[in-house]
Amino acid sequence: MRAQVFHGPGDLRLEEIAMPEPAAGELLVKVEAALTCGTDVKTLRRGHPVMIPRLPTVLGHELAGTVAGVGAGVNGVREGDRVVAANSAPCGRCALCQSGRPNLCEDLLFVNGAYGEYIALPARLVERNVVRIAAGLPAARAAFAEPLACALRGIERGRVESGMTVVVFGHGPLGCLLAMVAAQRKARVLLVGKGGWRLDRIREARLAECLDALAEPDLPAAIRAATGGRAADVTVDATGQPAVWELAIEVTGRGGTVVFFGGCAPGTTVAVDTRRAHYEELTLVGAFHHTPDLIRRAVELLESQSLVPDGLLTHTMGLEGVPRALDMMAHGAALKVLIRPDR
Repeated sequence: MRAQVFHGPGDLRLEEIAMPEPAAGELLVKVEAALTCGTDVKTLRRGHPVMIPRLPTVLGHELAGTVAGVGAGVNGVREGDRVVAANSAPCGRCALCQSGRPNLCEDLLFVNGAYGEYIALPARLVERNVVRIAAGLPAARAAFAEPLACALRGIERGRVESGMTVVVFGHGPLGCLLAMVAAQRKARVLLVGKGGWRLDRIREARLAECLDALAEPDLPAAIRAATGGRAADVTVDATGQPAVWELAIEVTGRGGTVVFFGGCAPGTTVAVDTRRAHYEELTLVGAFHHTPDLIRRAVELLESQSLVPDGLLTHTMGLEGVPRALDMMAHGAALKVLIRPDR
């Protein structure tokens, strides 16, 4: 079969590799749709020792497909079933899993391999984080389940409720998904991004009210003006830039919550106004990854069409197009690229 194999930073090769065979507890899935992700862009640039501990490996982690083979001992899934597979599986045994925080599992198993014609899903993933999907759910939409589950985690951590004002920093795919989830909860959403075709597209799709960070000489003042002087109830950073983390804190109102969703580079720090954090009771929280429950909730939202992210797909390519797709994402020339291995 064909697959895009990651050999190390900057080294991605379209290769013919052996068709995987499902061992006991595993599933073989024919990939119908895979989506590009900013994490793949970063991985290709510098590697990722946590998500990709062994090389070489097939890259990609957002996918939907059809079960093509079932290993011994697998129950509840048959050949021909359509499924979404998350990109990780918690152990279910460690203290954090037992306390209801499996996204922080001490032995979180990461799974890659979406940029191939087939993928063998390991037993732990099959047991905990593979979800059957309805026949009518398009594979391209179903493949959003993993990033959507991450966005659900971010908005959940912000305790977003109806009537709140939420400011999302970042106009990439996850910034858009965060905005869509907050809006789905009946919050008012202001999305801050840099002017250009992506912000225009978001504005035209009415995903959120948009503020152009490049056009505002005083962005905090613009946000306060847009919120009637009160500032935001919840701010969410989806840029992974320390300066924006600090900006998010600055424009959060009294009693508000700041969600640090975008991961910053290792070793970076941010300053916190201790007076405001204390006397205004600001809540500063991180948001990482997803849980099995959130994967299932994401699938439910997609199946019910309560949230339709199709507009975030800006290009469609075959497997040979993966390097170009990731390069386009790195340079802001795409939001999400749909990879169809059958093309």
